[in-house]
Amino acid sequence: MWQTDWNKLIDLLAYHAHSPLIFSSGLFLFLFLGFSLVYALLQRRDTARLCFVVLFSYYFYYKSSGTYFFLLAVVTCADFLIARRMISTVSPVLRKGLLCISLVINLGLLCYFKYTNFFYEMLVPLWQGTFHPLDIFLPVGISFFTFQSLSYTIDVYRRQLQPLDKLLDYAFFVSFFPQLVAGPIVRARDFIPQIRRPLHVTSEMFGRGVFLIISGLFKKAVISDYISVNFIERIFDNPSLYSGVENLMGVYGYALQIYCDFSGYSDMAIGLALLLGFHFPTNFDSPYKSLSVTEFWRRWHISLSSWLRDYLYISLGGNRCGKLRTYTNLIITMLLGGLWHGASWNFVMWGGLHGIALAVHKLWSRTLLPALGFEAADVRTFFSRLPQRLCRLIPWLLTFHFVCFCWIFFRNATFEASWTMIDRIFHHFTPGVFTQLVCGYWEVFALMALGYLLHFLPDSCQQWCERQVIRLPLLLQALLVVVVIYIVIQVKSSDIQPFIYFQF
Repeated sequence: MWQTDWNKLIDLLAYHAHSPLIFSSGLFLFLFLGFSLVYALLQRRDTARLCFVVLFSYYFYYKSSGTYFFLLAVVTCADFLIARRMISTVSPVLRKGLLCISLVINLGLLCYFKYTNFFYEMLVPLWQGTFHPLDIFLPVGISFFTFQSLSYTIDVYRRQLQPLDKLLDYAFFVSFFPQLVAGPIVRARDFIPQIRRPLHVTSEMFGRGVFLIISGLFKKAVISDYISVNFIERIFDNPSLYSGVENLMGVYGYALQIYCDFSGYSDMAIGLALLLGFHFPTNFDSPYKSLSVTEFWRRWHISLSSWLRDYLYISLGGNRCGKLRTYTNLIITMLLGGLWHGASWNFVMWGGLHGIALAVHKLWSRTLLPALGFEAADVRTFFSRLPQRLCRLIPWLLTFHFVCFCWIFFRNATFEASWTMIDRIFHHFTPGVFTQLVCGYWEVFALMALGYLLHFLPDSCQQWCERQVIRLPLLLQALLVVVVIYIVIQVKSSDIQPFIYFQF
C-alpha cells in the first residue's frame, strides 16, 4: 500500500503534458503552502532563499514544459555572461556585436519553436512540395522569458543598467515563478533592486496580495472558464451552425473571457509576488473603458505594450523621423506584436488592424483636426457643450466594437472561420433568436453580465473592496480564500482549462 501511495505521489509531481501546473489548480495550492513554509524559514538567509526560489521556479516550469526547462537555463547563462562582457568592453562595435549575439540566441529560440512551421509552410510552394508540419513542441511561456531577458541585455547595452555580479541573482530574475510562463513581463531595472532587499511583507502587502489572488481566481476559474466551456467554444468551433446574434454574443463573450483569463492570471501573479515580498507593475487597467485604440493599448497587457514601445517602436525611430515614418513604425510594431502572439496570419491580421487603427487615431488627433482649423482646446470646447455621457459613449462604442471585431481574428485559427463568423453577423443576424438564446444559456449570460459589471465599476469601488480585505484579520482573509475556492470547485469543468496566454 505504501509503495502504491509513493508511486501515486511521484506520478502527481511528474510532468504531464495534458495537465500543466497552473495557479488555479489544487496541486499548486498544495505546493505553494509547502513552499511558503520553507520560504518563511529562510527569511534571513538571502542566498539560501534565492537558491530555493530558483529551484522551485525551475520545477514549476518543468511541470509546464517538461525537460524544456533547460532552455530557460540556456537563456539565463548566455545573457548573464553577455551582459558581464558588454560592460567591460569599450569598443562600440564589440558591444553591438554582443547585443546581436543576445538577440540571435533569444529570438533564435523563439523563431525555431514558434515560427519554423509557419515559415516552412510559406516556403514549400517554392519547390512545389507538400507541407507536412514538423513535430516541434512549443515550450510554455517562451515568448515571455525571452523578452524579459532581452530587456536586461538591451538596458545594459544602453548603459541604463549595471549588470549583476551573481548568476544566482539573474537566474532569480528570469525564472521567478509567479510571472515566468505568462507575464507580466517585468523589467530588470524594476525588479533587480528588490532581489537583495531585506524580506519584509507588510500587512498591507499581504492583504492586497490576498485580494488580487481571490479576484484573479474568480475571474479566471469562475467567469472565464465557465463561459468558455459552456458557450464560447461551441460558437467559435462551428460559427456557420449559429445565427448572427449568437455569433455576436460569442464575440462579446470571448472579449470578456480573454480579459478575465489573462488579467486574472496577472492579478494572481502580482498577488503571489506581494506575498513573497516583491512588487510587480500593473498589467491591466480596465481596458474596455477606453475611448480610443491608443488608450486601449495603455490599459491592455501594459507590460507587453510598453516593452514593444521602448524596445521596438523607439528603436525603429519612434516619432522622431517625420509623420509618415511614425505611422509606419506604429504599424510595423503592431504587426510584429501580433506575430509575437503566434505563428498565424490571423495574428498578423489582428496586429495589423490595431497598428492601422493606432496610426489613424494619431493622424486624426494630431494632423487632420489641426488641418481643419480645430485646435485641441476648440474640440474640448465643442464637446463640453454636449452631454458628458454622449461625449464618452460614441468613442467608447467605436473603440469597444473595433477591439471585439479584431478578437474574431485573434480567436479563430483560420481566415475562413473568421470570415464565416463576420458573414453570419452581418448577413444572418436573426435577432428573434436572442430571447431563446438568453433563456437557454441564462447561467452563461448571468456570468457575462457580472463580468462586464465588475469591469465597468468605478475604480473607487475596487479600491474600497481592496481596503476592506486589507483590514480583515488573517483568519477572515483565509476564510475568504476558502469561500472562493469552494465556488471554483462548484463551477469548474472536469478538465483543467489552461490560461490562454500559456500558448504564447
